[in-house]
Amino acid sequence: MTPARHAVMIVVVLVAALVAGVVSYRHTAKQTHAAAEAIGLVRDAAGAWVNPPDPGADAAGVWFTDVASEAGLDVTYRSGAAGAFQFPEIMGGGVAFFDADGDGDQDLYLIQGGAIVPPIQGAHPNRFFRNRGDGTFQDVTAAAGLGDVRYGMGVAVGDVDRDGDLDLFVANLGRDVLYVNAGDGTFVDGTVAAGVGGDADDWSASAALVDYDDDGALDLFVVRYLDWSSDAELACTGPNGDRDYCGPLSFDTPTPDTLYRNRGDGTFEDITAAAGLDTATGNGLGLVAADFNGDHRLDFYIANDGTPNRLWLQDPTGVFTDAAPALGCAVNAEGLSEAGMGVVAVDVENDGDLDLFLSHLAGETNTLYRADDGRFVDASSGTGLDRASILATGFGIGAADFDHDGHIDLYVANGRVRLPPSLVRAAGADPYAEADQLVRNDGEGQFSVVVPPGGMRPVPITTSRGLALADYDGDGDVDIAIVDRDTRLRLLRNDRAATGRWIAFTVRDRRGHEALGAMVTLETSHGQQHRLVHRTAGYLASHDPRVHFGLPEEATIEDVRVRWRDGVQESFGARAPGERHEIQRAGR
Repeated sequence: MTPARHAVMIVVVLVAALVAGVVSYRHTAKQTHAAAEAIGLVRDAAGAWVNPPDPGADAAGVWFTDVASEAGLDVTYRSGAAGAFQFPEIMGGGVAFFDADGDGDQDLYLIQGGAIVPPIQGAHPNRFFRNRGDGTFQDVTAAAGLGDVRYGMGVAVGDVDRDGDLDLFVANLGRDVLYVNAGDGTFVDGTVAAGVGGDADDWSASAALVDYDDDGALDLFVVRYLDWSSDAELACTGPNGDRDYCGPLSFDTPTPDTLYRNRGDGTFEDITAAAGLDTATGNGLGLVAADFNGDHRLDFYIANDGTPNRLWLQDPTGVFTDAAPALGCAVNAEGLSEAGMGVVAVDVENDGDLDLFLSHLAGETNTLYRADDGRFVDASSGTGLDRASILATGFGIGAADFDHDGHIDLYVANGRVRLPPSLVRAAGADPYAEADQLVRNDGEGQFSVVVPPGGMRPVPITTSRGLALADYDGDGDVDIAIVDRDTRLRLLRNDRAATGRWIAFTVRDRRGHEALGAMVTLETSHGQQHRLVHRTAGYLASHDPRVHFGLPEEATIEDVRVRWRDGVQESFGARAPGERHEIQRAGR
């Protein structure tokens, strides 16, 4: 263990429990004190670590304002928790921003949970909200036909039939659903015809619609969590002997993920085995797709919960090999598997390489795998990211330049999966609730925690899961939607970035489709910035694929370049800041 990381690591003591599967953590007083202060906590009268009191008019650290209610997003995610401690109740749900009707505004789709035992069909359908373009949303779920009533997890967005509009894939506990956009404001269930429903006993998590084989049609990668059924649920307990949720290692049933190849005729074929993806299993949750080794082929990185992460590199024949152990991103610097929840592939250093940032359980720290000469190095220590996250359990991740200073910041949606010891339990009805975290990138390799936590006053204390990014109100900065367990959805309007400038791009290939996997470089008088064109990232989420750059006031734009998936680079010259531009690859 490195000395720097040792200074902030909580001593993790695994207590064997063959049936209960209990995991508890011991915190030394010095480590807990340092980590708690690092994330802006203070002690209350009883000595417990809590969020600081709201100073009222003091808005020095405010970055975001929750405007969900005034925007018309009065919707609550329902986990179905009713005292039975069914494992899926602590894991959902997902969220997506996408322009369903092609009007240029980002609409919003919420994945719902609901009761697991018994399955109460129709009680809590997924919800679809159309963006009116004036900062408000309208619930059009029923009219659009998007009210799936299965127990939902994740969501993927893409134009699967290449008809010019966006379709939806919903990843569920049980059979999945593919909604095909009819182009008239409605969607049709095309699951059976496409052949992507999976099995009734699947537990799907994140998913991505990407063209892995470069044939022009979007294929489908589905991350599977584990083999689980209500009948196989275990009776686990927390650190004080209270009934609690089990973790994935209690079941020990990791599964392989699934790759469906789009035949181009509206149907898909399961090529998991043929592609070599059945050679390893894991408790998969997070997913990103990108070219990680520079060979101009799409690869997949999976964040696994308690098992080694997978980096599936594609060879010229379309077969994938797990290179995570060899390339240094399977386990952390101590050689330990961590509880991978969310993952983003983003260039946090502005050096042209895609780094990996993962959210984890309290006691493990969130992890930054920095790309370094074809390999990855656990760079969590020394960046401030380990110290910031040691006490929290992270799920959804938002990576964007929220303050328009030219550097990628990180927002992590937090929420426990296990009961805390009674001495640190927060007051209130939800003992799993935590404050989110926002860390600011200083551009010199250091991240500092924004106080108040999450950049909001008052500080929300919630059990957060899925997180999606988009400029929903069209004002040029990146906003956030967050799904909280058994409480209403949050829509965080970005109020920080008004001090800087911005520029954004819609990036299209020769056919006019989203150029997923392309890298956009913004050349300015202050240096370069790099962004990946993508939708799937974080935890159970799909994001606005338009690439967004922040600019210091004094910076001038000199060039915009795109490295397309096949490695060809194209320059588009200088573009005006404060605008959204569309750039398309030359030729047909």
